Amino acid sequence: MSLITAADLAKSYGAQDVFEGVSVAIPHQARIALVGPNGVGKTTLLRLLAGLEKPDGGKIQRARWLRIGYLPQEVSYSRSHKDELKHTLWDSCLEAFGDLRAQEAELARLEEVMADPQEAEKAIARYGTLQQAFEHAGGYTYPSRIRQVLNGLGFAPEEYNRPLKQFSGGERTRALLGRLLLEDTDLLILDEPTNHLDIAAIEWLEAWLRDWPGSEVVVSHDRYLLDRLVDTVWELYPKGVEIYRGNYSAYVQQRAERQEYHVAQYRAQQEHIQREQEFIRRNIAGQNTRQAQGRRTRLERLLREQAVARLEKERAVRIDFGKVDRSGDRVLETHELMIGYCDSNEPLFEVPDLLLTRGECVALIGPNGAGKTTFLKTLLGDVHPWAGEVKLGASLQIGYFAQAHEGLNPERTVLDEILSVAPGFKISQARDWLARFLFVGDTVDKPIEVLSGGERGRVALAKLALEGANLLLLDEPTNHLDIPSQEILEEALNSFPGTILLVSHDRYLINALATQVWVITRAARTLEVFTGGYEIYLESRRKKTEALKVPSKMPARKDRPPRGSGSRGRMAVVEDRIEALERALAQVTRQLENAGDDFEKLRLLGDRYSELEADLEKQISMWERLARG
Repeated sequence: MSLITAADLAKSYGAQDVFEGVSVAIPHQARIALVGPNGVGKTTLLRLLAGLEKPDGGKIQRARWLRIGYLPQEVSYSRSHKDELKHTLWDSCLEAFGDLRAQEAELARLEEVMADPQEAEKAIARYGTLQQAFEHAGGYTYPSRIRQVLNGLGFAPEEYNRPLKQFSGGERTRALLGRLLLEDTDLLILDEPTNHLDIAAIEWLEAWLRDWPGSEVVVSHDRYLLDRLVDTVWELYPKGVEIYRGNYSAYVQQRAERQEYHVAQYRAQQEHIQREQEFIRRNIAGQNTRQAQGRRTRLERLLREQAVARLEKERAVRIDFGKVDRSGDRVLETHELMIGYCDSNEPLFEVPDLLLTRGECVALIGPNGAGKTTFLKTLLGDVHPWAGEVKLGASLQIGYFAQAHEGLNPERTVLDEILSVAPGFKISQARDWLARFLFVGDTVDKPIEVLSGGERGRVALAKLALEGANLLLLDEPTNHLDIPSQEILEEALNSFPGTILLVSHDRYLINALATQVWVITRAARTLEVFTGGYEIYLESRRKKTEALKVPSKMPARKDRPPRGSGSRGRMAVVEDRIEALERALAQVTRQLENAGDDFEKLRLLGDRYSELEADLEKQISMWERLARG
């Protein structure tokens, strides 16, 4: 039986139809991507499947035992849930372990009871049974699991005890994602889970989702994630959904083949219609009148039913950076550069002496808050270097795409923004240019201040493509773009004749474009250069992580005295704990051996191993104290 079966779903808001005719099923251990252009109703469909909204037509059946975890794009707290904001990040995650915490409290109570000789025997028997169930359910390891998830999602230990109300909206969304990953659910429904994550956190999440045994339905613009995670793709349309088997790359290929077949069918149908119309025109008044009338009846039915409809052209941006003036061969050089703010006591990171030559594309990656945007602003001259110097080459015209779109004037209209960089444009030319970026009709008269983040991004791209820059500094250019628009931007950048310095979490884009990867390491406060592109960088990182792997041989069992007699109940309880911890250590050791080249996973498992080992030492010391009486 499927977890969820939906048949012929339809949804509208007022007079606005969102979609109709949607039929899907979610089986066990599903890995499903839901794709489609912005505005087609992906979030609406997720909310219907999660039971947060009701369809206007069709039916949804869910398994009665089904437990669903739902992640919205942005977390908002209703008035009835405002108290949750007072909880700390750690407390929020603890809510995923309510049953274990109740068992933990009961075990603590029984330990106190066992100190009373009159109650000890009964308490010891109850304690043993409960302790086994607690261990089996992960009771001794759930704090480590919380730390593992929070670390993986990019939260620092000093943030664990901060109240949620002190976090930004993006951080709260990450916090909710962490809690969902810890909860005991059967189905995760995730709406843009990689929003607000840096590349390290995205890689960690991807590995976690691949290993998780439940089912997943994911909306994401991260093509790299979809390639490595999903085995089914649902493409949503206003009139239904197309289902493809395989990952994202397989979907792209199959979709192209289906569209090619559909176009061939449509052309054949149109040729048939033209032949029939010509026959009817020639014979309707002649000897073949009856045959012509029969053909006209059949043709009218065909036209009414339109067996093969015209393939609707997708709405996606059309980007062309055009011809640009040639720059000098040496585009950018640095000497003893340190990035940071001059009023700070120390720099954000040090930079080796760099050379960027004409025609290259450099991807700059690193954790959130490491200083990537500050680095770009240093190159632009908006921020002075903490130390050292930046030298820009000859004949450079720099174009900058700011992540927060600071270059847009909020008081101008969309049309005025374009005219500000193309004063020679007629109004009709400016409108035609904006139509390439999906601004048509009255939308060109909207003030910038009322636009969504995605709309501002498209205005910024429209301006950038007109500036004639031969050095592009791009700070997260694919944010808010749907997948078709991401692909078009990738094509435009791939054919761009100038030089590109790209800050992005879009690994698919980086993999397609980068000739160098510059990596900011926050812990070491350095920038490291990898020549040869993203795959070379990944291979180099894989080799480095080999040195972090622990020996595959299981550490020797801790020496301890033989197990105590049954009359010494508390010692027996401690011995059970020791054995449980030793089993947990063995499990972590196996996980370390199978962690491959995942540096972050190795680090987290190493932390967990150290924690379990310290707990084991403490339990052995307790046993020895009890043995001495």
